Amino acid sequence: MTLSTEVEAQDWLCDDLDIDAAGMDRLSHLVALLLEENEKQNLVARGTLPHVWVRHIVDSAQLLHVSRGTLPDGPWIDLGTGAGFPGLVVAALQPERPVTLVDSRRLRTEWLQRAADALDLVNVDVVLSRVEDLPSTPHAVISARAFAPLDKLVTLSARFSTPDTLWLLPKGAGAPHELQMLPESWCHMFHVEQSLTDPDAGIIVGRLLSGSAPAQKNQARKGKRK
Repeated sequence: MTLSTEVEAQDWLCDDLDIDAAGMDRLSHLVALLLEENEKQNLVARGTLPHVWVRHIVDSAQLLHVSRGTLPDGPWIDLGTGAGFPGLVVAALQPERPVTLVDSRRLRTEWLQRAADALDLVNVDVVLSRVEDLPSTPHAVISARAFAPLDKLVTLSARFSTPDTLWLLPKGAGAPHELQMLPESWCHMFHVEQSLTDPDAGIIVGRLLSGSAPAQKNQARKGKRK
């Protein structure tokens, strides 16, 4: 199934994800805030705005669906969150869950904080930082939407993960290829789920059990520091 219209997207949220009226109100408010702010700064491509519910809201909310009942309780971290997708949508739908939104761009983080305040999302922590500079704190869920290729993302983010952490990584058509290219030094249980919003896109889902970045990459980095 692929959702293609705004009506289908909102119906799916209510019928399949079972979002209540309060949750839908928060999402509607988020859409209004996004449309207003996008006139001031380019949060998302203008061509996606007529399909904002499909392209951004459901594209984010579907992470709660593809986890198929395996979504662990506990803090969620969204890396390179940009305009808050998927992290801000998750926070709006699960206001009891701590959600950390990380981005290295000040204007984006200022917008995220204003949006979280406007939606009364006290569960949101907005962090202005590069991923490399974050403290090594484990999280129950890690998400990242179009932030970095999988091998780089895992290398940067493994220190936020335990064997119980669920990774939810929206990708484009290259998701299977990225998964195949992940070095064997990473022991994982990742697989690709079909996106509900793009027939050509996939979502990498699973757990990182153990491993480390390939030695040659570490050696290359050390060589550059000399």
